[in-house]
Amino acid sequence: MDKIMICIIGSGNWATTIARNVGRNVLNSQTLDEKVPMYVYEEIVEGRKLTEIINTTHVNSKYMPNFELPPNIVAVDDIVTTARDADIIIFAIPPTFVSSCCKTLLGKVKPTAHAVSLIKGFERGDDGQFVLISQIIMRQLKIPCSVLVGCNLAHELAHDHFAEGTVGCRDQKYYRVLHDIFKSPTFRVVVTEDADCVEICSTLRNIIAFAAGCSDGMELNENTKGGIIRRGFLEMLQFVDVFYPGCRMGTFFESCGISDLVTSCYANRNRKLAEAFVKTGKPLSELEHILIPGHEPLGPVTAELVHHMLKKKGLEDKFPLFTTVYRICTGDYPLQRLVETLIKAREDIFHPLHTFQL
Repeated sequence: MDKIMICIIGSGNWATTIARNVGRNVLNSQTLDEKVPMYVYEEIVEGRKLTEIINTTHVNSKYMPNFELPPNIVAVDDIVTTARDADIIIFAIPPTFVSSCCKTLLGKVKPTAHAVSLIKGFERGDDGQFVLISQIIMRQLKIPCSVLVGCNLAHELAHDHFAEGTVGCRDQKYYRVLHDIFKSPTFRVVVTEDADCVEICSTLRNIIAFAAGCSDGMELNENTKGGIIRRGFLEMLQFVDVFYPGCRMGTFFESCGISDLVTSCYANRNRKLAEAFVKTGKPLSELEHILIPGHEPLGPVTAELVHHMLKKKGLEDKFPLFTTVYRICTGDYPLQRLVETLIKAREDIFHPLHTFQL
């Protein structure tokens, strides 16, 4: 029986952190190939190729300089060579590169391969709505794509601090193997079939983290942030019920849901951006280049696309926090409207479909 080969597309801090887990776990498996190719965008670091540095020192000196990779992680500078023989293709790259990578890989990977997205983000659809990264990968590569998201900051996971992740798996035969390749003694992994809900939670939490950052920038009390988290969590539930019916209520209480939401409201680039937006008074377009260079400001962008979806259905008033964050970002609402929204928000739950299962 052929062993299952795994590859990793990406070499940033998150990709490198996950590579450490995957590399260790395959060495302890009878069914997984020991070699794990990792696609590395070639860069020159202190006069040497990054792939050469990784393959000789087993350290990603550019993105994770203080952590050693297992020797069976092999850096490769060609994406097709990395992925062509893989049975499981792990994507851990910025969302802006997903489409171009998939176009390069189309027809070059096994038709039976299974992708896993570790990417937090989305693309804008032609209709103004957001398109989940896993949907882009599935559409372009014509293979299933599961997702891994959750309460897991790369540097904390790398230091072997406790962290959690949720795998939304689209093929039951991969339940066990995806759990086994990502887990570690300090990284708890739970697998569910509710892949869309797992991924949409990681998208919507950006809006709520931005609201939390606004609260921090205004130096409001912790009870206010708690109210933002509570109201935001409620609107996440409502949004999924309207636009992604059939998801399971229990998924929101996994790491991808409430845990990732709370963490994002205290340690997240969208929170940081919003705090600076309030304290400096500078426009978001200026701050994003200073605070999050190379990254799209997912809080404001998510709020814009969510507002577009809500407006098409005439539901802005049913989602007062999401609507308020959008209008603060556009300058239509003053910052003080955030607290007013929490005070005046109706407590009846907009839950039209009642499709949640436990």
